[in-house]
Amino acid sequence: MLSNIMMMILGMAIVTYLPRMIPLVALSGIDLPPFVQNVLRNVPFATLGALILPGVFFIQEDIWFGAVGAAAAFAVAYFGVNVIIVVMSSILTLIVYGLLF
Repeated sequence: MLSNIMMMILGMAIVTYLPRMIPLVALSGIDLPPFVQNVLRNVPFATLGALILPGVFFIQEDIWFGAVGAAAAFAVAYFGVNVIIVVMSSILTLIVYGLLF
């Protein structure tokens, strides 16, 4: 059983490492056009949004709970404050919302 677990860990490590290593090695000496650089620079933000947005609307049965928390986070993040402040303000807003409704 230990051998199966070790093989699984090794397989997951390879599958995780290769997609990160191959573009780094393949594109290390190539100057990409500015448009492609801008698109690649925004991929992490698009991925994060795709992961978080469904959770906003399915966090509770009350759809407004997630919408209010997201609105508070967006409003505070607009001013460019630290991420911890954004998260804490969203949590505090949801605590108040939960107490009121």
